[in-house]
Amino acid sequence: MAIRQYLKVIGRGKDGARALSREQAFDLFRQVLDGTVTDLEVGGFCLAMRIKGETPGEMAGFLDAAHARLNKLPATARPMVVLPSYNGARKLPLLTPLLALLLAREGLPVLVHGAATEDTRVYTSEVLEVLGVITQSAINPVAPGEVAFVPTGLLSAGLQRLLDVRRAVGLRNPAHSLVKLMNPCAGPSLIVGSYTHPEYAISMAAVFELMQANALLLRGTEGEVVADARRMPQMLGFVAGRRSVLQEAQSGPVATLPEPPKTTDTASTAAYIQAVMAGHQPVPAPIARQVEHILHLVSQL
Repeated sequence: MAIRQYLKVIGRGKDGARALSREQAFDLFRQVLDGTVTDLEVGGFCLAMRIKGETPGEMAGFLDAAHARLNKLPATARPMVVLPSYNGARKLPLLTPLLALLLAREGLPVLVHGAATEDTRVYTSEVLEVLGVITQSAINPVAPGEVAFVPTGLLSAGLQRLLDVRRAVGLRNPAHSLVKLMNPCAGPSLIVGSYTHPEYAISMAAVFELMQANALLLRGTEGEVVADARRMPQMLGFVAGRRSVLQEAQSGPVATLPEPPKTTDTASTAAYIQAVMAGHQPVPAPIARQVEHILHLVSQL
């Protein structure tokens, strides 16, 4: 079906728009990813979905289309831990690279994927590069105990084009939610997902259930998948889509507050992470607990 027929369904405003079925969402999104629609139609799709919002069924259909087109990473000897990283640092130090290195130290292969969506933030790829993890220029296997950073454009040129629409119109679109839910691995994997607002916790959990995903879901740090070093968040686990509460949220700050860098710049963040990995600084308790829960979930895959 031509995309304009779907735009008539989703583009009637907040109160008049209707949800697409999973199959319709798949058909629409495959056309967008394959580049068979005009830029005007893509803009109409992005703005319509921004106003309406995606249902879990629509997001599942979008994911079906994306998964069928991803350049997936090969299977590894142990399940891959997938860390989407798209928000970067705004006010707090970016500790997603610390989470990645701690998981790799436990012998897990760790895939970090992402793209810079704004020009004013510090991104995981920049911190990882200072720590010796170079951004990949081709899809390669990730060995147990290794961290790899793969830019979104390598996984899917179509998804990267959609992410870039934000620079033109200044608004998020379904691709920004999708990249935090997708599974770019050919073999067993565990996706670590994060949200910033409570309503996204509900919708993301519903998508993980629909996709029968293996995942950890928590309220991360400024949209990143790493637990806030200052407080213990709730953490939900999913194994083949079956949900369980792994960690209850704790009110107030943790008993021992960490001493993170005073600024968010790349050099200070990398130096702090190196100090933690060397044992000169303690691992923040929420991040240590997050690692424990990820290892627990991986043991069930």
